[in-house]
Amino acid sequence: MNKDFHTPTLDSYIAGTEHEIRPTIVLAAFEGWNDAGSAASGALRLVLEENTFEHVATVGLDDFYDYQFSRPKTRRTAQGRVVDWPRTEIYKLALPHASADLLVVLGVEPTFKWQSFCAQIIEVARKHNAQAVLTLGALLADVPHTRPVPTSLSSDDARLQEHFKIEASDYDGPSGIPSVLGVEFDRAGIPSMALWAQLSHYVAQSPSPRVQLALIEMLEELLPITVADQQLREDALAWKHGVDELSAADPDIAKYVKQLEEATDTSDLPEASGESIAREFERYLRRRGKFRQDGSGADFDI
Repeated sequence: MNKDFHTPTLDSYIAGTEHEIRPTIVLAAFEGWNDAGSAASGALRLVLEENTFEHVATVGLDDFYDYQFSRPKTRRTAQGRVVDWPRTEIYKLALPHASADLLVVLGVEPTFKWQSFCAQIIEVARKHNAQAVLTLGALLADVPHTRPVPTSLSSDDARLQEHFKIEASDYDGPSGIPSVLGVEFDRAGIPSMALWAQLSHYVAQSPSPRVQLALIEMLEELLPITVADQQLREDALAWKHGVDELSAADPDIAKYVKQLEEATDTSDLPEASGESIAREFERYLRRRGKFRQDGSGADFDI
């Protein structure tokens, strides 16, 4: 193992440049087509729950949503019944010990006027001196639930590619708002990256704590944040055991899962590189240190 290995982060990327105004890093996720198992939006909600934040803007309401497609929700409160309309909120998380603060964009994929929608988000991001963007998404794929959740990180920006040793996505086809927003940020001169996780398509119901946990772990690698994820780990382990029992009870599904396992194991053999092992060990040490600080229990194998 290379002892000099250090996972590149967005914080180190920002630290390599000079700014007169304190910069921010934009994190964005949206409920909808690109949020399988509600994993991406759930991951950002957990980041907000674990930090003190300031609400800075609302994007949406009547200009962007078809309410027959994205239904508003009603709920009863002490003051009477209220309506929660689909919208996108923007929050700022101050990270005084890091090189940049976070600007979290969390909401519902719009139905109409995507370019105007993106322009409003970019306008807010400019006001907060955004220097980099990370969009999150989760998709359904032919992957077995019994193997580590596949994640990918990509960017079209040459500097981000060099810093993170990543490549541009080779996907061509229909896109959701995370991809469109990333392209619009790139065109505006603010470089973007895309983080994706894959959910087994035969267990597509929400929530999917295991995929959400995979995204949280990647966020902890890329950003100077730590999320208390013990409950999420317990939920992910229970989810996996539940799916194991369901698949074992159906011979056809069990056979299909075995086929996916064989295909995955064959394709993943080259991935056991020194860097991937070092990254996993670094994540393990960080998680152990976090548990010692907060007094949480043991680690979980999921």
